[in-house]
Amino acid sequence: MKKLLKILGIFLLVLVIVLIAAPFLFKDSIEKIVKRTINENVNATVAWESLDLSLLKSFPDASLTIKDFSVINNAPFKGDTLASGQVLKLDMGISQLFKNEDEAIKIDALYLDQAFINIKVDKDKNANYDIAKKTEATTVKNSDAAASESGGFSFDLKGYELENSRINYLDESTEIYLTLTDFNHKGKGDFSAANFELDTNTETIATYKMGDIAYLNKNKLTLDAVLLMDLENQKYTFKENEVKINQLPLKLDGYVQINDDNSELDLSISTPSSDFKNFLAVIPEAYVKNLDGVTTTGNFTVNGTVKGIVDDTYIPKIAVQIRSDNASFKYADLPKTVENISINVELLNTTGLVKDTYVMLNGVSFKIDDQLFTSSGSIKNLTTNMLVDLALKGTINLANLEKVLPMELEQDLSGVFFADARTTFDMAAIDTEQYQRINTEGTASLTDFTYNDPAFNNPINIKNASVNMKSGNIRLTTLNASSGSTDIEATGQIDNLIPFLMSKQDLKGIFNVNSNTFNVNDFMSSETSTEENSGNTNSTGNTASKSAVTDAGVKIPDFLDAQLNFNANKVIYDNIELKQTKGTVVISDETASLENVTSKMLGGNIALDGNVNTKNSVPTFAMDLDLSKIDLAKSFKELKLLEFLAPIAQNLEGILSTKLKLNGNLTQDMTPDLKSLKGDALANILSAEFSGNKSPLLSKLDDKLNFIDLDQISLKNITTALSFNDGGIQVAPFNFDVNGMNVTASGNHKFDKTMDYNVSLDVPASFLGSQLGGLLSKLSAADAKNMTVAVPVSIKGSFDNPTIGLNTNAAVSQLTKQIIAAQTNAIKEDGFNVIKDLLGGGKDKPESTTSTGTTKPTIPTTIPTTEEEVKDEIKDVLGGLFGNKKKKKDN
Repeated sequence: MKKLLKILGIFLLVLVIVLIAAPFLFKDSIEKIVKRTINENVNATVAWESLDLSLLKSFPDASLTIKDFSVINNAPFKGDTLASGQVLKLDMGISQLFKNEDEAIKIDALYLDQAFINIKVDKDKNANYDIAKKTEATTVKNSDAAASESGGFSFDLKGYELENSRINYLDESTEIYLTLTDFNHKGKGDFSAANFELDTNTETIATYKMGDIAYLNKNKLTLDAVLLMDLENQKYTFKENEVKINQLPLKLDGYVQINDDNSELDLSISTPSSDFKNFLAVIPEAYVKNLDGVTTTGNFTVNGTVKGIVDDTYIPKIAVQIRSDNASFKYADLPKTVENISINVELLNTTGLVKDTYVMLNGVSFKIDDQLFTSSGSIKNLTTNMLVDLALKGTINLANLEKVLPMELEQDLSGVFFADARTTFDMAAIDTEQYQRINTEGTASLTDFTYNDPAFNNPINIKNASVNMKSGNIRLTTLNASSGSTDIEATGQIDNLIPFLMSKQDLKGIFNVNSNTFNVNDFMSSETSTEENSGNTNSTGNTASKSAVTDAGVKIPDFLDAQLNFNANKVIYDNIELKQTKGTVVISDETASLENVTSKMLGGNIALDGNVNTKNSVPTFAMDLDLSKIDLAKSFKELKLLEFLAPIAQNLEGILSTKLKLNGNLTQDMTPDLKSLKGDALANILSAEFSGNKSPLLSKLDDKLNFIDLDQISLKNITTALSFNDGGIQVAPFNFDVNGMNVTASGNHKFDKTMDYNVSLDVPASFLGSQLGGLLSKLSAADAKNMTVAVPVSIKGSFDNPTIGLNTNAAVSQLTKQIIAAQTNAIKEDGFNVIKDLLGGGKDKPESTTSTGTTKPTIPTTIPTTEEEVKDEIKDVLGGLFGNKKKKKDN
């Protein structure tokens, strides 16, 4: 016994060692087989991150796991991903590990997780899955034999499974698109047998389109099916099965036969029961919720056949009928019932040609309360140039929709929709914008409709909107709407109402819009976001901390391609009021272009051309603005942009005209981002006086220039040119007159309110008068009257804390040179030293007469005989003129 246990222990130890060591012993040979099989059979680039072999996880089988694999196409789909996935696991018997490299390895089970399978067929019918290398024709029906000839893998599956995967199928030649997301599928059966039953379970979310028509749009599909698999004849027959589209149960009977040149289908479709709940089950679950507790009357059935061949020319013939007669339904917790429901719809194809597939709407009607709504018509040529013939008639109270179906809408619906119209058109007319081929007759209206979107400050209320359609001519006959304090009345011509409704084209037309009050703030959108980066710098240059930031803005609708001729008695924009505003707005591609806009504002008139573009994350603008005779004080108070035109002008009261040509970015509240401005302006102050309230800049100027009384200054016709760039304004040199003094100014200031200006004041000597004592009285009257001194003034710092600099040395030097020059001329004229006579004590010596007969002044006892002495005397005078005299008096 002990010997037996010892032998058994040794066997188990050896087995464990083999299980642990086998992956290392056989991994290289298995990986070689995988690579050789791929290279010999596949025309594509195949790669994986790792390949592992395990005996422990799947004992008594071996498990080959390939992680993070991809299959990338070569031409004609070069670079496209055919397949990828996180995990591909193949299970096989341990004995398969001991085969030679030229022998096939049989796979028992396959598992695929988080895979992406991307199938494409181009317009020339090339398929991206056709990656098998072309070899000499060899007919080998037995897959095991075929694999054994060259080595590789043969699939004798007992089961397979795909989890959390996605499958895309796009056939450009037939315009068929299918996508399966959240795809989970598993099957079990003996694939080594010629005939066996395959038990499958499938769950997925499906979208299926043919051309522009979506037959399934993110619908939930489930299929539990047992298939009879005849592998030798490639015939697959449905046995027990149930298909669910959303919650609608369907049953399939029949078979699919794969032939050499085509496929053959013979299928019948039916509903397991005729309960009207089957109809509610077609509606996506997000709208109808749980059908438990719903009471119904009447029936709903789906019956039909799909029978025929599938090849390059034909599809199966189709005859599917959807019927319901005098049905109703009511949710237990909702107040209203949908009654008199009748449905008679057919999906048909009698020729087997794709183009001959069509839908007949023989009649669909329902009633809520006493309001009946009906529709009928047909949709033909589903896969080519679709022909539509539809008629609608009836009334729907939109508020009742939430009272009959448990829908979770983004906003509450209200209003009454009425239609009595018929339209016929082909899709090519819509695609090529040949609207004359769209024939629509009838009327439609919407009353008491409220659109309440949290993105806007106020709900948009449509009191009445009506459309009249005749011979393709569609007119908006009435539109009365309001939002907040805004009222709108509109009429116009709609070019493409049907394309707008049917194929999401931009709404095109010309509209005349009138408003008593149009408040732009009513249409501001607001969204709250959190700044994650505490170091972000805002538009004013301050650093924003981590906090909730509210972004607000006007978004130009992306579905509008229209011209609006507008006339508004009052427009309110950013607390600015414009009166008698008229003009044209052309809206296209999220850009509003303003043409010939005129208005009255700030006591004057404005004219505006330009555009606003909100397509990108940062809105932009460009404009030509002409402001004529507007009130200075009001404009600098209400127009933020003008506040930065001239730092000192905000203290003026008067009349301003200006022309601006600007472009730049807009902030989220649709005001210009000052740092982005580029352009130029020409400003003209027609007349102005300084107001009583002085800014810090004006107060300091008043203190420094004490010989000028700013309160008594009157300015007229001052014109200056400005250019906007690099976050500031450059002011070209300009001249103006202040109480007989010529002033020249130039410089620049930034939008952060820093400035750098140079001003030169030509101060008349006669204006200085008594402050120069008897010095100027010694000059001739003509010289004293014409003599001026240029006083340079620098203005730096900021608007709120300016620094005023006076270059008195330059003024002293200039005035000295002028007086010396004047006296030098007099000396030359009279022939002796006039300067000593003028500046001497003079009382002890008698006056003398010049050669010309004039009387010479008496020379003073103390005479400044040099230029420096003259400078010192004048400097004393100018010191008092520019502030020192005030200080002496104070002392």
